[in-house]
Amino acid sequence: MDPALAGASVAVDDASPPSGSPLLAVEGLHAGAEGVEILRGVDLVVREGELHAVMGPNGSGKSTLASVLLGSPAYEVTSGRVLLRGEDVTSLPPDARARLGMFLAFQYPEEIPGVPISQFLRQAGASRRGGDLSVLEVRVRLREWLDRLGMDASFGERHLNDGFSGGEKKRNEVVQMAMLEPDLAILDETDSGLDIDGLRTVARGVETVRSARPALGVVVVTHYRRILDELAPDQVHVLVGGRIVESGGPELAARLERDGYDEWQR
Repeated sequence: MDPALAGASVAVDDASPPSGSPLLAVEGLHAGAEGVEILRGVDLVVREGELHAVMGPNGSGKSTLASVLLGSPAYEVTSGRVLLRGEDVTSLPPDARARLGMFLAFQYPEEIPGVPISQFLRQAGASRRGGDLSVLEVRVRLREWLDRLGMDASFGERHLNDGFSGGEKKRNEVVQMAMLEPDLAILDETDSGLDIDGLRTVARGVETVRSARPALGVVVVTHYRRILDELAPDQVHVLVGGRIVESGGPELAARLERDGYDEWQR
């Protein structure tokens, strides 16, 4: 979660979304940066409790999609919409989307010396809930989650990602996802830079959070099948050239592992 989201307060539309709306609906999304179009008409639907994987080669637009879904100002949406529970959030800034229940786990989490994890979570949690959280409440909940995730209790007093290994940074993203209780989590190449043991630890953490919050929707952006062997997606989507060119079940990930992306890149 971007530290800029901590403590933010942005007014959002109070209109009730249409009943029966999917958790996330991406409709004909075009977006780019510095005049270069990267996403060229992405359509995607994620319902409560589902885990979707977005796979594709380097340069296909995967990380751009993750960033655009959370409203990164580095990208411009030129057409299409992003809907959360039927509410159009396309024009909302990242902090407003976070307050509505969207979460992004970064591929390269920022290091912020001098800011304890517990303090960061207190500020970000207050923004998410729309009210103050006591130091005691945050510490108790954080201790409970660290225990559930098999992490040392002292982790919460370390400074945010400062001096962390790659695996510790990714586990810290899972802690944030647990504590902030989003409705939709976008995991941008969470498996990047992890060895097999680290990957399994992070995947178990994601599953622990999902078991505690069964309605949580998750979109995993990844190059490789290996994290999907641990997380078992409901659907797999192939993103090539800024478009989703094929969707299917877990067997599609196995096919990509075996054959690569050549058939869509000709």
